[in-house]
Amino acid sequence: MDDEARGDTDVGTGPERAGGARELTRQRIVEAAADLLTRQGRDAVTTRAVAAAAGVQAPVIYRLFGDKDGLLEAVAGHGYAAFLAAKHQDAAPDDPVEDLRAGWNIAVEFGLANPELFTLMYGDPGRGTTSAAFQAGMRILRGRIRRIAAAGRLRVDEELAAALIHATTRGAVLTWLSLPESQRDPALLTTMRESMVAAVTYEEPAVREPGLAAAARAMRVLLPGQTTLSDAEEHLLGEWLGRLAANG
Repeated sequence: MDDEARGDTDVGTGPERAGGARELTRQRIVEAAADLLTRQGRDAVTTRAVAAAAGVQAPVIYRLFGDKDGLLEAVAGHGYAAFLAAKHQDAAPDDPVEDLRAGWNIAVEFGLANPELFTLMYGDPGRGTTSAAFQAGMRILRGRIRRIAAAGRLRVDEELAAALIHATTRGAVLTWLSLPESQRDPALLTTMRESMVAAVTYEEPAVREPGLAAAARAMRVLLPGQTTLSDAEEHLLGEWLGRLAANG
């Protein structure tokens, strides 16, 4: 059994080695909890069961995570890291709206392939959202939204677009999982995705049509890339464009 599991990490080791052993033990516990969650469901993730699966004493879990809720928070962060690894990133897609569809499909496929983990991640409000992996995933999503806006095809504000995309992904997976297998119609997923796309985007670039709000949204996204305005001028113009984008 390693030093952290015995509770004597400071015996015969330097601080760096002790910290490394602590992190390895933490990772082993999180992976053991995630495995139990995946195979046997949330009720199986008890402190005693996780400790046994990870080969540590139960007090180590409390020392590293505080309590069971802290452990579940770490498991959710582990899930976001796995989700991030599955995401496809294309910095310059041919069609930013098709790229949005592809990203939504990947998210749903991850949820259907990992039902217990997805339910932990998205069923509990805010669970794991402070993790670095969640924040990295949000940056990928916001990048997709900004490319749509830069193409003049964003129908709503960027924040609302992100909320709508998240809501439909979460709702699609959790609704699907709640249904008996005999009632799981793939049309549910397709319809929810296309409803989201219709709510968030225009079929054609909005800047080719009348409408100040759409033009302002597109210009607001491109504004940080310009080089002729001072910081104060760019900030002021950004405020004006934000008001126009919101109210048209």
